[in-house]
Amino acid sequence: MKCLVTGGAGFIGSHIIEYLLKHQHEVVCLDNFDPSYDPAIKKTNIAHFLHNRNFELVKGDVRDKDMLKKSLIDINYIFHEAALVSVMESMRDPVKTIEVNTIGTLNILDVALSSNVKKTIIASSAAVYGDLPELPKKESMIPAPKSPYAISKLNCEYAAKIFFEEYGLKTTSLRYFNVYGPRQDLTSPYAAVIPNFIKKALKNETITIYGDGTQTRDFIFIDDVVHSNELAMSKGDGGVFNVANGRTISINTLAELIIELTDSGSKILYKEPRKGDIKYSIADITEIKKIGFKPVFSLKDGLKYTIKWFSHL
Repeated sequence: MKCLVTGGAGFIGSHIIEYLLKHQHEVVCLDNFDPSYDPAIKKTNIAHFLHNRNFELVKGDVRDKDMLKKSLIDINYIFHEAALVSVMESMRDPVKTIEVNTIGTLNILDVALSSNVKKTIIASSAAVYGDLPELPKKESMIPAPKSPYAISKLNCEYAAKIFFEEYGLKTTSLRYFNVYGPRQDLTSPYAAVIPNFIKKALKNETITIYGDGTQTRDFIFIDDVVHSNELAMSKGDGGVFNVANGRTISINTLAELIIELTDSGSKILYKEPRKGDIKYSIADITEIKKIGFKPVFSLKDGLKYTIKWFSHL
């Protein structure tokens, strides 16, 4: 079986590739190595794949439809992870976000259809829920996106559903909540909260929390996210599924836990909330459990693996 992983040199994409290669699948990794994300980290993410005979690296952009047509020859499954993933960046440059995330996804779906791809699995986001007061977040809720990033991801879901219902292309959209684990980019100014806190804690530097720290998140370890993608290869056609632990923690408690696990002397500094940030988030994972998903890693165990990896950088 031959798979294409877009954004394959990134955090989630590289873990999906590792899983696929381990199970003897052929993999084409597509990545544009966007300089706004540290290219050195991306190269490190895929370095140990380069000598695998089942691995092929293609440098390209999902906005380039002609390139996609060449890359999708004989592809059976697509894992579409390529995206501009920062809420803050999307607030600054909404047009680019829509071009990459929405138009890029439409290109992927269109070329997948014409190339007889068996299935396309779309990476979506819990950001589509916005600040709806109802908790936990259920797939049946009416979305309320608060940022161009969230809008772009909702567009991707709608596009995937149309291609499934109207054109017969099998798709599944996975709404990732807060994913963390080894290989997350520590250098980006938009770095996710866990790698950011770990980086500071390991150096005994001040940890900055935007807002009062009472905001909550539902964190899921990268290995569990890979498992959700593996399940989606054969299940959940046409569906949209939350991918999360179904448990919540405040950012204050998270910071304190990371300080404890790293035996750090870091202090906490509070700043004004950031535009587009969501206050409370926890997922209902009833639907994805129906197709066999069960998160394995507790937050504490996942953090231990993640801290161990970052401490050796």
